[in-house]
Amino acid sequence: MSGILERKTSHLDLCVAEDVEHRGGTLLDEVQLLHDALPELALEEVELATTLFGRRLAAPLFVSGMTGGTPAAAAVNRALAAVAQKCGLGMGVGSQRAMLERPETAATYRLRAVAPDIVVLANLGAVQARDGGAVRVRELVDAIEADALCIHLNVAQELVQAEGDRDFRGCLDAIATLAATLPVPVVAKETGCGLSPGVLERLRAAGVAWVDVSGAGGTSWTGVEALRGPARQRGLGEELREWGIPTAASIVYAHRAGLGTIASGGIRSGLDAARALALGADAVALALPFLRAYAAGGIDGALETAERLVTALRAVLLLTGSRRVTELRRARRILGPRLRAWID
Repeated sequence: MSGILERKTSHLDLCVAEDVEHRGGTLLDEVQLLHDALPELALEEVELATTLFGRRLAAPLFVSGMTGGTPAAAAVNRALAAVAQKCGLGMGVGSQRAMLERPETAATYRLRAVAPDIVVLANLGAVQARDGGAVRVRELVDAIEADALCIHLNVAQELVQAEGDRDFRGCLDAIATLAATLPVPVVAKETGCGLSPGVLERLRAAGVAWVDVSGAGGTSWTGVEALRGPARQRGLGEELREWGIPTAASIVYAHRAGLGTIASGGIRSGLDAARALALGADAVALALPFLRAYAAGGIDGALETAERLVTALRAVLLLTGSRRVTELRRARRILGPRLRAWID
């Protein structure tokens, strides 16, 4: 097995079995939505459906991109895509770097056979997009019939990864080129460290209209790399395990910047999703809960997780008197002092 495929398998195994989550939290628990005891709504009137990237979602939820490139990854992707299709959710694939380097792995990323109607997000690292060029990147998008392309930003992870990238020059120009030339939207996606106001402004100036904030509080990829690297990398990974901007703060920053926002990074429940949407997110994405549910209970376990999320999100809308998802932004809320310190 090549190095990149072995790494992908290791990442999946560690995320399923080990303590890989950020310990500082997302700060979404600092968002308390005010209860409405007289919502004047029936549960059946609550509407979760939305349209993103030209396709309808039954709820503003995504299975976040996790994997690809190996037979095990293909099984995970197809099972979770089938769940997304059944529940009307979106889904991203994991980094297509393996596909860029080994085109024969393309089938492990293709979802349309089991999920013809869902929003599919392609995925490639900023360094690989810079080095591969716009034409090659478009081929990756077209090959899996994606509706948008996530360009992931994972500088902290790469620095901890023994075989990781060390040169990040030219990535913003590459993103600008893709935003100007690709026929699908480009989503700038962090990978667990969040997005700052300054970076968001630079992305917007580069022509990016969408971001996935992937803030601190969920899977710590510096922590994951610390579990699999040599001694030097383990030490650096542990030191940087809590590095990043909490998810809740990143959502507020992205909303203030006027960018379409996918909230990810430690979303673990329908209530978390509602809090993220109330802060300004347009959709919410989860990875670890789906991966672990699938590992423990197969496709039925993943389906149960999706249904639980949708049920809880619908309940929170009713309990805040919100008929539609967009009305959550107007729901009264109380913000805790730690989150206020980040956003004020």
